[in-house]
Amino acid sequence: MADWITVVDDDTANLKIAGHILSELGMRISALKSGEMLLEFLKNNAPDLILLDIHMPGMDGFETIRKLRALDAGAHVPVIFLTADEDTDTEARGLLAGAMDFVKKPFVPEVLQLRVRNTIDLIRLQRNLSEEVDKKTREVVQEQLKNQRLSMQVVRTLAGAIDAKDTYTNGHSTRVAEYSKEIARRFGYSEKALEDIYMMGLLHDVGKIGVPDAVINKPARLSEDEFDVIKNHPVMGARILKTITEMPKLATGARWHHERYDGVGYPDGLSGTDIPEEARIIAVADAYDAMTSRRSYRDILSQDKVRQEIETGKGTQFDPVFADIMLSMMDEDPEYRMREE
Repeated sequence: MADWITVVDDDTANLKIAGHILSELGMRISALKSGEMLLEFLKNNAPDLILLDIHMPGMDGFETIRKLRALDAGAHVPVIFLTADEDTDTEARGLLAGAMDFVKKPFVPEVLQLRVRNTIDLIRLQRNLSEEVDKKTREVVQEQLKNQRLSMQVVRTLAGAIDAKDTYTNGHSTRVAEYSKEIARRFGYSEKALEDIYMMGLLHDVGKIGVPDAVINKPARLSEDEFDVIKNHPVMGARILKTITEMPKLATGARWHHERYDGVGYPDGLSGTDIPEEARIIAVADAYDAMTSRRSYRDILSQDKVRQEIETGKGTQFDPVFADIMLSMMDEDPEYRMREE
């Protein structure tokens, strides 16, 4: 069945041009001239993708997407904004509102086709990943395995796909999982709990699947607006992992690994022991690996500098108990082997 695209723009010429360009890909096109018409349209229709103009009389694109996300029928339909604006503030605002991408007007046919095709493929990949995870989980249940966990091979494969999206990380998810497991082991976790936190560590960054590549792979420090965009990945990751009902705690690390012990982290501003224990462990492991890995704008930090940062963060960024365990692991690593190779 052909992909179904709904184009919303108050300019008839833009509707015709977009429809012509996308029909060349064999796509089914519905053209609407306002946000109000879109909301009414969605009561009885379910397109695969919406192309939404930002500047329209009456309800503009930002108000439309807010109302769209409040509807059951529109909560998960991917949206690409159409705009002639060139400023980054508009893009940041759009991404924060829930748009997956932007297409500039006037349309460049090849760009419009690629953006639409790539967005549809990404959404399909996310759905297929969820279906594959559910399939593997059902197989485990059918075999009556007591732990009812996902195949570690499947989880490792998914973790590898997450890391591959970021040009500047190599094995980050695996290292975070290993450090988290060792911290938990020293704290006294059972074997089953160690397996659980290892998988939480492997999948803590799964939400980055939905972050634009241009933001993740920017070869410099992120701007404030870009940082706001990437701060959405914990919520997106938790949303993905919550579909795995047989492992309800799997989303814990994804959602809360950027919370801070002093309460000024994100996305929920939790503090102290209100932050789930596994997330507090993963937070220390994640920060340690970030400092001991290369980035486009710096090399691996010295072990003394990493130690200083963890010491400084005790009780503010990190749970002091787990920070101390991480420091003891560093004490046992005088040759500084715990880092990116």
